[in-house]
Amino acid sequence: MGICPSELRSYVIKPTLLYLEEYSAAAEQLLLVTAAVESDMGFHLMQNEEAGLGVYRITPRTHQAVWDKYLAFQPELASKVRGLASQREFLLHPHAELATNLSYATAIAWMLYRRLNKPLPDPQDPLAMADFWHSHFRLKATHSIDDFMVQHRICLPASYMAA
Repeated sequence: MGICPSELRSYVIKPTLLYLEEYSAAAEQLLLVTAAVESDMGFHLMQNEEAGLGVYRITPRTHQAVWDKYLAFQPELASKVRGLASQREFLLHPHAELATNLSYATAIAWMLYRRLNKPLPDPQDPLAMADFWHSHFRLKATHSIDDFMVQHRICLPASYMAA
């Protein structure tokens, strides 16, 4: 059993995006369904490092690339993201933060999308959201657009979509 989707959205994803001053309904939805499709909403936090760590299954190599190739050139944003990490543990085991710190992992997952500098799809268009995820988040196809669509229906009931 993984994390309750509505609780992950309300207590982790939305507050993290607000803290980063990056909140939008599209970003919130994209991250929620990314967590669902990548790790069954946290059911698997680490099978092995090559498959990725945490609810978003981010690999250490990708984590390092976010810092070296994106956040290194965005000092104010980097400071905010670093502020979400544990003080001591981040210095000793930075990649472990992806599995143990939901807010930090969410910020890094968002950076994977944000660094593209592309507009997010309409949150009312699940197929466009699925295509965006498939094209930009998981470059090694371990899941399909259909997998994203299934998780989208589970995580975001029609009542949420209408709100």
